[in-house]
Amino acid sequence: MLHGWGETEADMIAFVPSLPNELSYASVRAPYVNGRRYDWFAAGRAFEETTRWFEHWLDTVAPAGRRVVLVGFSAGAAFAGGLLLVHPDRYVGAAMLCGTLPFDAGVATPAGRLVGTDVFLAHRIDDAMIPHELLDRAWMYLTQDSGARAYAVRYEGGHGVSPAMLNDLARWLSEVASPTDRPDT
Repeated sequence: MLHGWGETEADMIAFVPSLPNELSYASVRAPYVNGRRYDWFAAGRAFEETTRWFEHWLDTVAPAGRRVVLVGFSAGAAFAGGLLLVHPDRYVGAAMLCGTLPFDAGVATPAGRLVGTDVFLAHRIDDAMIPHELLDRAWMYLTQDSGARAYAVRYEGGHGVSPAMLNDLARWLSEVASPTDRPDT
């Protein structure tokens, strides 16, 4: 679970009581401090550096073969989407809540990159935090060009996780993070 800009791991772990009990959760604090805020992206730091940091941590808590689904909110959604694009074979999928992809971080978005990968994409209609052109660009890529099995919903309201979004996320996690193997097609 990857928090938004200026938040901490506690903000994401607060959602766990609404999510499936049979799953294990880890909420991670972003590595960069910007004033008193934590961030996944830092000026002068390459996306690959943060990716290596995260995947090193992940390897210590989730050994190879462990099914991992990324769940990110806002900037955490952008980081989750970037991780998925860089190593789609490492993750079962990603839930991107009120976020976009890290288009400016140099992460490639080729057609078909996420074939066989599950993506939960949740946007809010009146989101004033993320530019709509970035939200729309991520929506188009993830629902069409990427090849992902995308479950994409636009909810009423502004930037934030709604109860309806959380309910849909719980259902989606139950389906994709189940310990039983799913077909890749």
